Amino acid sequence: MNPVRLHHVDEGPRDAPAIVLSGSLGSTLQMWRPQVAALTERFRVVRVDHRGHGGSPVPAGPYTIGELAGDVLALLDELGLDRVAWCGLSMGGMIGMYLGSEAPHRLSSLTLCCTSSYFPDKTVWRDRIAAVRDAGTAPIAAGVASRWFTPEWAERNPDAVAEATDMIAGTPDDGYLACCQAIEAWDHRDRLPSITLPTLVIAGDADPSTPVDPHARTIADAIPGARLEVLHAAHLATIERAAEATPLIAAHAAL
Repeated sequence: MNPVRLHHVDEGPRDAPAIVLSGSLGSTLQMWRPQVAALTERFRVVRVDHRGHGGSPVPAGPYTIGELAGDVLALLDELGLDRVAWCGLSMGGMIGMYLGSEAPHRLSSLTLCCTSSYFPDKTVWRDRIAAVRDAGTAPIAAGVASRWFTPEWAERNPDAVAEATDMIAGTPDDGYLACCQAIEAWDHRDRLPSITLPTLVIAGDADPSTPVDPHARTIADAIPGARLEVLHAAHLATIERAAEATPLIAAHAAL
């Protein structure tokens, strides 16, 4: 694997335990703004743009989740961080699962939000890949963002929905496409039982992308000792239910 240097923001006390925040397909590190103030009181907080996203490079695809994880390990080496707590949502959770089984010595705990170890129906990803290959991210942005929040929350928070839509539309077409290909090929079910890190799974009860059953429950049942917390939210539960999600993330990272 040839890691790329990830765009990142590194905040909080230098001598505090570190936590890495890793986002979803089509997002940038800005999606974690609701968590920053609270977490930087207790942690050194590193937010990342994964390859193909935000300010990070866009190498030729397709990518694999293993390559995305390799980028993160290279960043941890650059920052001199031997061991970090991990909090990832969706694609970020997949990267966390990979690291949890393949590089567990680099992590102290795992928080896996609104994510999946496997998509049995590949149709949604094949359709998404075809749409982006044909016309780019802009035409799909509003539809994808509509799955990120419950309708009632979206109606009350139009600015947040607009920002999310702009994040998706602003993701480089080639990077988004290559990450879709990584997710389409993702299947980590057989490796979940080997994860021995303290693991918290956070799910949204109205998440159409990675619903509690089968996605969150499969992960929580397969990882020894994992705990499942279900919030009333759609896919970006860390934004929609930040007041509930942030204390859960902080308490688990402090274990």
